[in-house]
Amino acid sequence: MAKTATSRKAETKTKAAPADGSKTSTKNGNVDFAVVELAKAEYQKRRKSQLEAIKKTDKKTLRAMLYEMVLGRRFEEKCAEVYRMGKIGGFCHLYIGQEAIAVGSMMALESTDTVITAYRDHVQAMIKGITPEAVMAELYGKEGGCVKGKGGSMHMFSKEHGFYGGHGIVGGQIGVGTGMAYAAKYQKTGQVTLCFFGEAAVNQGIFHESLNMAQLWKLPIVYICENNQYGMGTSQERAMSTRNIAKKAEAFEMANEFVDGMDVMAVRDASIRAIERARKKSEPTLLEIRAYRFMGHSMSDPGNYRTREEIAKYQERDPIVLFKDSLKESGVMTDKDFEKIEQEAMDATEKAIKFADESPYPNESELLSDVYA
Repeated sequence: MAKTATSRKAETKTKAAPADGSKTSTKNGNVDFAVVELAKAEYQKRRKSQLEAIKKTDKKTLRAMLYEMVLGRRFEEKCAEVYRMGKIGGFCHLYIGQEAIAVGSMMALESTDTVITAYRDHVQAMIKGITPEAVMAELYGKEGGCVKGKGGSMHMFSKEHGFYGGHGIVGGQIGVGTGMAYAAKYQKTGQVTLCFFGEAAVNQGIFHESLNMAQLWKLPIVYICENNQYGMGTSQERAMSTRNIAKKAEAFEMANEFVDGMDVMAVRDASIRAIERARKKSEPTLLEIRAYRFMGHSMSDPGNYRTREEIAKYQERDPIVLFKDSLKESGVMTDKDFEKIEQEAMDATEKAIKFADESPYPNESELLSDVYA
């Protein structure tokens, strides 16, 4: 039988602060401070486990993880700004609040491993090696973008860096990711594939078909469900008969684990276990990593389906703040270190903006190149 979630008990213990989008009353529009206090208690509990994990990790890695989280946050905040200015067109889905998932999982990979994801892909593209300049230029639809401005926000791609999208069809990348893992096993490359998708994609048939084949064929893949608890504007509670997505893997006798996606070290530890299982045993894993997006589904979403106190509850457990506090308490970093990282992230973001502004639009001759039917 497959291994089941080792941290399932932790999920049960936190039900006092519901993660299902349920609404509690407020007085005169103010925050329900009882709910916030529950969030603070959970925050303190997670800090204890983070501190233990930090002791086992080298300082260089910890600094790199924090930098990537801060860069992701500042980059996405700037994206929101320039989107409102009309410099980015089309759909634009931001990753603010979910940074610990991409950083914790992807920084546990080897450089030759491959990644495929859905349309909330800017931060993941940068972690895999695509420069902030190439990502921002792609958002602008400019020639200097990672796919020459033809993909835009939802379709980042780089064969060189093993980043295979950026897919706009809900769940569409799950089958492709499974195929990538099959190819790696067939060709004996030793590569592991990380396949990201949102919780709404779990309701698609391709999810179940892919997990069945991956377990049947013993493929080196880690399926990562980024459960931000809302499929567009519909809460998971209203769309699924069970909130425990990790448990769905048990139908295929597949290893699975529930992970707190606001804790980057918890994500890293779970990802290392899953990646090692894929690499050494050629066995798949399903990780349900539950987090919370602080912004709307996309830039066009006002988010009226959520209350102010719900958002405030999760902001008390901001993954970057949690990680910073733990690093400071551990003596790994000081306020000056944090200031330097913040400045580096801001400089990288401003450099990306300048590059995107100055990059030309693609020539009309490029319109039909790289198009396949």
